[in-house]
Amino acid sequence: MVKPWYKQFWPWFLIALPLTVVIWTILTVILFTQNSVDLVTEDYYKKGKGINIDISKVNVAKDLGLFASVSEEENSVVLTLNKGSLDHFPAINAMFVHRTLPDRDFSKLLTADAKGNYRLILDNDIQGPWFIELSPHNSEWLIQGRITFPLETSTRLMN
Repeated sequence: MVKPWYKQFWPWFLIALPLTVVIWTILTVILFTQNSVDLVTEDYYKKGKGINIDISKVNVAKDLGLFASVSEEENSVVLTLNKGSLDHFPAINAMFVHRTLPDRDFSKLLTADAKGNYRLILDNDIQGPWFIELSPHNSEWLIQGRITFPLETSTRLMN
């Protein structure tokens, strides 16, 4: 006597192979849609054109003799600006950009003390690699660099 097909091994084995592929494909699609990476910007053309403007602003900072260094004190980041040929220490916009986590990016408007130190008090610790941009309110010049926190010593931002 021959068993019906649904009681035999081979039909279920042959059904299980493509069914496994379908299930894993669905799981992969769900995983990738929930954990997307924001490394590619949608307005890449505008950003590409903006690079030339940024380079000219960096050159203005070099011509003025500006540079900055970054250090840490307890729960704050201290930015020290060498004002070069500027008359005074301007208010600066400090933008901190994380390489891979855009939700951690932040920007603060800072004013200097008499020594040219700009103090940024942090709500929570920042760790890992960060890209820092410093510019005045009128965006005439730009000082930028990559810093890895926590810092052992004062580190100079390199243009």
